[in-house]
Amino acid sequence: MEENKALMAVVVIQSIYAGYFVLTKLAFDVGMNTFVFVFYRQAAATLFLAPISFFFLRKTAAPPLSLSIFIKIFMLSLFGITMSLDVVGVALKYSSASLGAATSNTLPVITFFLAVLFRMEKVNIKTSPGIMKIAGVVLCIGGVATIAFYRGPLLQILMHHHLININHSSDQQLLIQHQIPDTKTWIKGVFLMLLSNITWALWLVLQGRVLKSYPSKLLLTTMQCLMSTVQSFIVALAFARNHAQWKLGWNIRLISGIVVTGITFYLQAWVIENKGPVFLAMTTPLIMVITIIISAFIFGEIITFGSILGALLLVGGLYFVLWGKTKEEARAKQSIQGTDDDDVEKACEG
Repeated sequence: MEENKALMAVVVIQSIYAGYFVLTKLAFDVGMNTFVFVFYRQAAATLFLAPISFFFLRKTAAPPLSLSIFIKIFMLSLFGITMSLDVVGVALKYSSASLGAATSNTLPVITFFLAVLFRMEKVNIKTSPGIMKIAGVVLCIGGVATIAFYRGPLLQILMHHHLININHSSDQQLLIQHQIPDTKTWIKGVFLMLLSNITWALWLVLQGRVLKSYPSKLLLTTMQCLMSTVQSFIVALAFARNHAQWKLGWNIRLISGIVVTGITFYLQAWVIENKGPVFLAMTTPLIMVITIIISAFIFGEIITFGSILGALLLVGGLYFVLWGKTKEEARAKQSIQGTDDDDVEKACEG
């Protein structure tokens, strides 16, 4: 039963993220300011989570919040949420929703790389699991390079039969020019997306440590949303001086804030605590599959062969790293079990 709950949770998480990539790209295409978007998203999530936290935790004493823990949560919010969301917003303006979903497959590999740097993971290149992990990182780098520097033929899936036409153009050549940015702009988008994933991976790695010192998942999520709201407001003030850009309505800003930030952050914390980060990471390719289906068949997004090829390399890199990690954990369990059996035999002989 617990296994089914975890599986259902990760499917919901990845489906929401896929929808977020598509709807966010659509919002930016119609002129919404990326930094204001992030602020409203975080503010909506905070307003959604605050009363829920109060209701469920009103009879429970909150964990003590020392200055050092507060600083940790503040920095976690700054780099893992505010910076990541602002950078990915700019990256989506330069690229496409499918690219955002494809590069999300680098997240587990980057997380593994950062975990090695923080000495939370070990790599032994003399063993097959270690070799598979290194191969995964190399495939991931190759995938990013392929997406950035190689486009290839255009895959115009149901281009004239999609459900929603956001470009309002009947001319095929004009539609292609509108959707496919120039090479320099595309490369900027790819590497900004990669930078966003690096900050997000940092959030995943460090959140586990913060949860040990502040174990309330719901309260931690709410505080991160609140701090990120303040941080993103300051950023938005610096980059959005036009009052018209701040006009608020019941639109995608609020919906994405509540659903993506409020719900998925809590679900992710629950899955990581119960099943570990590897279980969550294994379902990351679902984002790419769902996003491509929505983008191509509903919005008529033009996808390049290079993006598909690079995405496949990214997925391959992801599973090589996960495969290596799984084999390594299995060997460690066998080693511990073998040691315990030896101790039992010695005890019986004694």
